[in-house]
Amino acid sequence: MSQAFSTQINQGIAELVIDKPPVNALDSQEWLALARQIEDLGANPDVRVIVIRAEGRGFCAGVDIKELNAHPERIVEVNAGNYATFKAVHRNPVPVIVAVHGFVLGGGIGITGAADIVVASECATFALPEVDRGAMGGGAHLQRLFPVQKVRYLFFTGDTIGAPEAQQYGFIERVVPKDQLRETALEIAARIATKSPGMIRIAKEALNGIEDGNLEDKYRWEQGFTLQAYNSPDSAETRRAFVEKRDAKF
Repeated sequence: MSQAFSTQINQGIAELVIDKPPVNALDSQEWLALARQIEDLGANPDVRVIVIRAEGRGFCAGVDIKELNAHPERIVEVNAGNYATFKAVHRNPVPVIVAVHGFVLGGGIGITGAADIVVASECATFALPEVDRGAMGGGAHLQRLFPVQKVRYLFFTGDTIGAPEAQQYGFIERVVPKDQLRETALEIAARIATKSPGMIRIAKEALNGIEDGNLEDKYRWEQGFTLQAYNSPDSAETRRAFVEKRDAKF
């Protein structure tokens, strides 16, 4: 198993913890490994609900920009890992609860937007700085969290929005102090775990089926524009600027 995350199963609850200092930014192989682990948990008859959370300064900063700056050709693998991970969460046969704290960026938005239930610490902040990273993607998942115009504002500006303000949009089940985040997520998971596993799995499939549009198809559409963006000199400049810790120049 990748060292970027760990998993334990207890009384029907699978707890997956992302832990890759300093900012929980995963490389291409780690995203693919994460997707496989989430899929395996959903296929495990001992698992009734999954909780995804993280250690460190924030939940997830998304992809490893340094890897892509050094190996831009790996964008295809990164895209595949992101797609597989978000699909593994959204299409998982059991409910997935995401407990977020600190920064929730890029791929962190994808995981959160794909989840069934979101719990956030008071310090959680959400942002999708893809434009500033020379990429696209994540808008479909952000749109499961915020209304259309707010999504566009956040996408175009790269601004962050804190959990207390974000709660008004309805996607956060609870906002709690950080030291209560894990306990709160596990409490909700424990309630679900007492239900009939068969009924919960049927309910998950039924609820996915009545959503408007196909989340995976929408994200795949976006990923085509990520490849287009990566072929532009502006995209390469954003990655160099990020690695060199300077402002990009256009």
